[in-house]
Amino acid sequence: MSGMTENAHIKALEQIMPATHGADEDIDWQAAEAVWGTRFPADYVAFMGRFGAGSINGEASVLLPLPKPGLQWDPAEMAEETGNARQVWEAEGGRAAFDVDPESIIAWGVTGGSDILCWLTSDPDPDRWPVLVVGRHTADSFAVHPYGMAEFLLLLCSDEFDVSPVSITFWDAGHLSFVHWRKAQRRWQEGRNPETGEPDPYAGEFAD
Repeated sequence: MSGMTENAHIKALEQIMPATHGADEDIDWQAAEAVWGTRFPADYVAFMGRFGAGSINGEASVLLPLPKPGLQWDPAEMAEETGNARQVWEAEGGRAAFDVDPESIIAWGVTGGSDILCWLTSDPDPDRWPVLVVGRHTADSFAVHPYGMAEFLLLLCSDEFDVSPVSITFWDAGHLSFVHWRKAQRRWQEGRNPETGEPDPYAGEFAD
């Protein structure tokens, strides 16, 4: 178990994406493990404790492992996006397109370009799960990257990939913001842009 590495990746992420608007998600990990039949990678557990579920620059979201009723709308969660990723696998030709057990695909994030960021959970050790990008406008519909979730985000946010593994670019000269889903919802209800906190004439118009 390489606990130091996971924490190092989270700390490195905090250097480029402050957790100012993050929050401990306070997840019942035993309940989550019971639902999913597995424990989760240490870097994801650490990310949920430091940042929680929410949005990176309004262009990518990290998902909750279990549903939580939202204030205004339910935040994105793993079961729905995992279902979507497995549907794409089916639609693209199943094993003929990408020879894995569809049950081994579990989503942990999405991008504004409709890519689904997943783990490929074939290894019995969750800390060795690589990232699988189920891409919408990428060269391949399925691409495996030999990094954990936090390291993948770090490389993506630092623009370290020669060819972007996702359909969009969501860094802006190294300035990255993370906004927890609860904060985004509060901003929206107050008539502000959920990502920036700036006044937004469209925000809050669906609020009660």
